[in-house]
Amino acid sequence: MSESDIFQCVDHVGYAVTDLDQAIEFHTQVLGWRLLHRETNTEQGVEEAMLGTGDQLPENAQVQLLAPLNPESTIGKWIAKNGGRGGIQQVCYRVADIDAASAELIKRGVRLLYAEPKIGTGGSRIQFIHPKDTGGVLIEVVEPATSGH
Repeated sequence: MSESDIFQCVDHVGYAVTDLDQAIEFHTQVLGWRLLHRETNTEQGVEEAMLGTGDQLPENAQVQLLAPLNPESTIGKWIAKNGGRGGIQQVCYRVADIDAASAELIKRGVRLLYAEPKIGTGGSRIQFIHPKDTGGVLIEVVEPATSGH
């Protein structure tokens, strides 16, 4: 794997939100995004929505809205740590093969949060790079499900 072939593009920016319905309404009614997908991911402790602007999947870039299922979830703790307000919680890069990308990232000296990729939005496979290795930014890596988000 060469320097330029791990990441294909920015897949999405993830926003932690306190009210998912309100956030969807703002992004669709005010900003003109389209709701592409909505689901509850109990393993990650979130209710989430994926929004995009184009007509084809996968979109070039998307916005992911993440609302905590409970205060003890990762997103719930993130919101509490940030004064009870939402905000940009992570940036996600798309990869073709998350297993190969994960191995290459480890080889390059970064720590991953999971021993094995987890299931993310719409059946995608996800991994996270530890923020201590990225200057404080949580970076998600995603291999989209074959059907897109």
